[in-house]
Amino acid sequence: MSATILLLTPPFTQLNTPYPATAYIKGYLNTLDKKSLQADLGLNVILRIFSKKGLTEVFQSIEKLDIKKLSHNSQRIIRLQDEYLHTITPVINFLQFKNPTIAYNICDGDFLPQASRFDLVDELDWAFGTMGIQDKARHLATLYLEDLGDLIQEALDPNFGFSRYAERLGRSAVSFDPLQESLLAAPSFVDEVLIEELEKCILEASPQIVCLSVPFPGNLYGSLRCGQYIKKNHPKIKVIMGGGYPNTELRSLKESRVFEYVDFITLDDGERPLANLMEFFEGERELKDLKRTFARIDEEVVYCNGSRDRDIPFSKTGTPDYRGLYLDKYLSVIEIVNPMHRLWSDGRWNKLTMAHGCYWKRCSFCDISLDYIKNYEPISASLICDRIEELIEQTGQTGFHFVDEAAPPALMREMAIEILRRNLKITWWTNIRFEERFTFDLCRLLKASGCIAVSGGLEVASDRLLEMMQKGVNVAQVARVAHHFTESGIMVHAYLMYGFPTQTAQETIDSLEMVRQLFENNAIQSGFWHLFAMTSHAPIGIDPGKFRVVKIGPEKGLFADNDLSHEDPEGTDHESFSSGLKKALFNYMHGICFDFPLQEWFDFKIPRTSVSPNFIYKAITDSSGTVIKPNAKLIWLGNRASLKRTSYNKKGKIVEGVALAVENKAQAIEIKVNQQEGKWLMAVLEEVRLKTGKKEMTFAQFEESYEKAGLGKIELLIQGKLWASLLEAGLVLV
Repeated sequence: MSATILLLTPPFTQLNTPYPATAYIKGYLNTLDKKSLQADLGLNVILRIFSKKGLTEVFQSIEKLDIKKLSHNSQRIIRLQDEYLHTITPVINFLQFKNPTIAYNICDGDFLPQASRFDLVDELDWAFGTMGIQDKARHLATLYLEDLGDLIQEALDPNFGFSRYAERLGRSAVSFDPLQESLLAAPSFVDEVLIEELEKCILEASPQIVCLSVPFPGNLYGSLRCGQYIKKNHPKIKVIMGGGYPNTELRSLKESRVFEYVDFITLDDGERPLANLMEFFEGERELKDLKRTFARIDEEVVYCNGSRDRDIPFSKTGTPDYRGLYLDKYLSVIEIVNPMHRLWSDGRWNKLTMAHGCYWKRCSFCDISLDYIKNYEPISASLICDRIEELIEQTGQTGFHFVDEAAPPALMREMAIEILRRNLKITWWTNIRFEERFTFDLCRLLKASGCIAVSGGLEVASDRLLEMMQKGVNVAQVARVAHHFTESGIMVHAYLMYGFPTQTAQETIDSLEMVRQLFENNAIQSGFWHLFAMTSHAPIGIDPGKFRVVKIGPEKGLFADNDLSHEDPEGTDHESFSSGLKKALFNYMHGICFDFPLQEWFDFKIPRTSVSPNFIYKAITDSSGTVIKPNAKLIWLGNRASLKRTSYNKKGKIVEGVALAVENKAQAIEIKVNQQEGKWLMAVLEEVRLKTGKKEMTFAQFEESYEKAGLGKIELLIQGKLWASLLEAGLVLV
């Protein structure tokens, strides 16, 4: 009898949707006919604590403490505990979309108990003006939960956080000592809830193997607590750790003590290492012949990588399987400050991937030496859409977040065409590079297929530094591409970086001015600044001298190895700009303060910007170099066209004519044509309308057909009013 495998995500990642790693592995195990179950322990723990029974236990545990030592804020929450106990169930139900009418009570200001998280609500009334009552209520309910989270963190568990748990212990943990000390201490309140939820999962699944997915530093402590409990209370269960954290941080692992909590740690794509481990457990493979797997032998850490089996092709890994997760119990919370962060935390998304790895893989700050980035493997648009249909059937949800490193434009085009051809009605968003290939027409096609947002790295908004980073884009290009998305109705989020080595104060201020202009010209709608971090797996970490960087630490330890300390050769104090950059961005995202001088955001003297005040405007209005390629695909996004008789006024006379009439969803369109031209166009548009399922037509074929029909030279058509009207009505060339 084959082993039962329990796939677990330890606390905490997201409240609104499951992290997809266990669903991906379960999908692969389905292809092997292996029995597996999965659970999101983070969600289970949150729902246990934030219930009437759970909060009662919270307040009872706090009553055993010296409450006078707690902050005024925590004491206020404790005094209001009856209010919290009577409101927690309706609030959780509301955030699960189960009780929408209570939004009116939540918004009236007298329903929820309020502590310090509500202090800024009055100042945010202007933001609420753009939100519906449901959204406002969800934001207030989010603040309510965060108040309770603050109490738990101060009184019961300093490691608690809704999207991370003991993150400080996992981040840059070159030594295992702090983790070991915490794990050997008595379990905290949250630990005890976690252990109880873990035991429930084990009793339900009766597994022989438990796989712990650790995507982030904030999941590491929780995973080791799980492993500790399993090893002590269920010693026959084999415990395997994998995921993003070990893939980046534990590649040079020498610390044997971690194997007191787990049996094996795998690196990179988990499918083949797990398959090899199952063969090992069944006596069909030697330990040395595992794939990318750490184990402990005679108190020494050994890296076992003798397997000759190749990794499972991305096209053969199966469709992610979310069955077993409580999809209807996730909490849709709202952060109103950042539109893209709101997408991340609001609503439930099915996670899918168009292509394994990154097709660019050159950026000097990125971990391009690691398999999950360097091994690029796309799959076909047809297979992506098969997986989309399977997930809709499986989950009942039509929202998709494509978690690509950078989604390839050509594959996005083919996927959009296939979505439209199958008449799938989905909502999706993804991460991109700001490639020139994202033309306005391609963006319109993506929008028509359901794309609502994209995120991409503008990084430093300085052409010198972008070239140094080998980013492959410049600021003007980013502006044009972002504008194409925005004009198509797709929201754009920019990842912004400051503090890249050799970046000067002048370049930082010039970057801010570029960002100001991008928001002012509505090229982007969302952004986030982060301070450059040097990692050991990126080109700049592997060869810092090439970038004039001096690495100053940390000393290599036995445990994690990723984040590196460094000195900037220019000596700029980058962190001093942090507060000003973020304050400016906050206001720009809300469409205000564009006329403020940049000095307004900083409490120290900054250089004047050297960027032209209309740099971005010129970039987005530059239409030079737009050429229609012969192999571009012609696609009609509009509905079926027909010819109708019409009359119009020409120099005071009523003239009878014909018009190409199209009834689109938002409006009826009539385009003046002559009879011959109209008949030809009607036939061609029907041929390239995706819902007919007919063969695609290239622009070269379109040109040949036009001239064969005796309608003249194609140049006259595309330079005239008729062509502009067709584009407006739904014709795209991609």
